[in-house]
Amino acid sequence: MGESGKINTLLFVTTLLLTFIGVVMVYSASQVWAQFKYNNEYYYLWRQLIFAGIGIIGMIFISKIDYHLYRNNASKIFLFVFFLLIIVLIPGIGIIRGGARSWIGIGSFSLQPSEFMKIACIILLSKYLSDYYKDMKKPKYIIMLLGVIILVFGVIMLQPDFGTGMIIIATAILILFVSGVNLSYFLYLGLAGAGGIVLLIISAPYRLQRIFAYLDPWSDPLGAGFQIIQSLYAIAPGGVFGVGFGNSIQKSFYLPEPQTDFIFAIILEELGFIGGVAIIILYLIFLLTSLKISYHAVDLFGKFLALGITLTIFIQFFINIGVVIGLLPVTGVTLPFLSYGGSSLAVTLLGVGIILNVSKYQHDD
Repeated sequence: MGESGKINTLLFVTTLLLTFIGVVMVYSASQVWAQFKYNNEYYYLWRQLIFAGIGIIGMIFISKIDYHLYRNNASKIFLFVFFLLIIVLIPGIGIIRGGARSWIGIGSFSLQPSEFMKIACIILLSKYLSDYYKDMKKPKYIIMLLGVIILVFGVIMLQPDFGTGMIIIATAILILFVSGVNLSYFLYLGLAGAGGIVLLIISAPYRLQRIFAYLDPWSDPLGAGFQIIQSLYAIAPGGVFGVGFGNSIQKSFYLPEPQTDFIFAIILEELGFIGGVAIIILYLIFLLTSLKISYHAVDLFGKFLALGITLTIFIQFFINIGVVIGLLPVTGVTLPFLSYGGSSLAVTLLGVGIILNVSKYQHDD
């Protein structure tokens, strides 16, 4: 065992394929809206190309950095990103978009700290679990860990960003489950989580509207149910082979901001069932390859680190697809690699870079 010196080629190529498909589909989904809003149909394409280029360069660079460096600096990384989460709440620093104060402006671009917190939490969680692996059956260790995760969730909800908060919580719970924590704790976590979600829904009327729209979109077709109805209108005509690349009807001012959370609806409309299945297969290849890397990592920190990043990406994928096809309520979660968005794409690619570095240190079995 030890460092092989080679990254996992299958994971690297799959990531590049998904990113390339994302850039192409962002252009197709956004060209009408970009022409209308900025008088430039390539506006979102060029920006996504920049995000992808920076992200891929970052991924390659990160893949060369020994992942044990993150273990040695886990607390510093977490505290720095937590500081960014706090300052984004300050008026004049944090930028409000879609009703959420989640971005810090940097020139013509913006940074979303909650995206970086996904990775920071996984690094801290992985260090904690690897340090106290044998003690995780004791309640005090679990309470301390969950206390930090709940604190992060609470700060993110002040923005508010329910989707990102839930991804962080879900990832933490799944990692704890895999780490062998006593199953009885998950019953208490489930009850507490269900109660918390109910309170969050009651506290914000728009979330309750989203639940009603999820159950019956036609009860409010021009309000809370509008996006999901337009998404289904996009999917239906796609059929097996789609209406053809660039020929989407729904991207022409029917489906709002189609290049972001609902880009998969445009993919299904233009590329059909076949195109959608091909992309899902790429995600499954990514998942299985990353899980294999996690399984063969030489130490517990590497195992949990690769597992956590993999779960974060796959949970986000699952939620986004579920929303687009009407299986889940609208949550505002992007589709990893494919949706337009600088912070989301960059963080996802940097996360893959960490997994690629873990793949260089593998057991021979």
